[in-house]
Amino acid sequence: MSEDNIRGVPRGAAEAPLSILELATVGEGSTPSEALRDATELARRAEEWGYHRIWVAEHHGMPGVASSSPAVLIAHLAAATSSIRIGSGGVMLPNHAPLVTAEQFGTLHALHPGRIDLGLGRAPGTDMATANALRRSAEVDPDEFPQQVAELTGFLDGSFPPGHPYAKIQAVPRGDDRPPIWLLGSSGFSARLAGLLGLPFAFAHHFSAGNTEPALDLYRSSFRPSEVLDRPYALIGVAAVAADTDEEALRQVMPGALSWLRLRHGRPGRTPTPEEAQAYPYTPMEREFVRDRLSTVVHGDPQTVRDGLEELRKRTGADELMITTQVHGGAARLRSYELIARTYGMI
Repeated sequence: MSEDNIRGVPRGAAEAPLSILELATVGEGSTPSEALRDATELARRAEEWGYHRIWVAEHHGMPGVASSSPAVLIAHLAAATSSIRIGSGGVMLPNHAPLVTAEQFGTLHALHPGRIDLGLGRAPGTDMATANALRRSAEVDPDEFPQQVAELTGFLDGSFPPGHPYAKIQAVPRGDDRPPIWLLGSSGFSARLAGLLGLPFAFAHHFSAGNTEPALDLYRSSFRPSEVLDRPYALIGVAAVAADTDEEALRQVMPGALSWLRLRHGRPGRTPTPEEAQAYPYTPMEREFVRDRLSTVVHGDPQTVRDGLEELRKRTGADELMITTQVHGGAARLRSYELIARTYGMI
């Protein structure tokens, strides 16, 4: 596998590649069908605007997120585009048999050679009751993740040693190459594992900002060169919202903060409108939560957002930035990504 399938290519005046993490957000007053159409249009535009890759995340039981089946959505987005890399950010591997994931992504790779990324996480992507329904068992141990990654790699590569229980099992289709595997994380566990395996690493800065630099340091210090990479390669997911003015960006970013607040209260729902977020009767404790949340979202006019993204990239040493934008409505999301691409001279 060539490192060219992993390392991104900067466009325009960007000093590092910019990519997108898409959740197919369902806004209040909208439908999942509309959210998925918006995600498809975003993929097409992102390709035109010079973004390097677009990943979709696996979440379950969340009315405001329509990306519960990454493999299905990846197939659709890849068919609607021609050059941008499409992948999972990620497949929550404990929810799935490694053989099933190998078959799904072997199929995707056969359909779209050289364009598919397989990002893997070890969290359930949902509450434990839903996770148990997905897995048909409450016995899944997240510490078994390294073994699951090894099994998945064995199926994708056909590399089980003689005598292994799965040595005679073939994951079909399987070609001469396979999608690159990335490990995703929000703590040190997957950072260390990615380093030890010599794999690329993606860190969820957008919801675990306090752990970003320690996790990246651990990844780099643990890194062992492999057939995949000769040196570390790390991207970070970062929440960002750009608008024509700082005031409009703040108006657009508030629905995402309210969505996070409701999720914390155990009441996930569709992304509220800016008007609903403005009218919400926040308690003092809730206002503090929102302030803390907004401190991790790079938002403002285009230059403010670029400055914030660049400060974060230089501080963390990230090789690539993967932007996620939680706003109400596809038009505002498209506008944000377009403004960021323009301020970086990508279009």
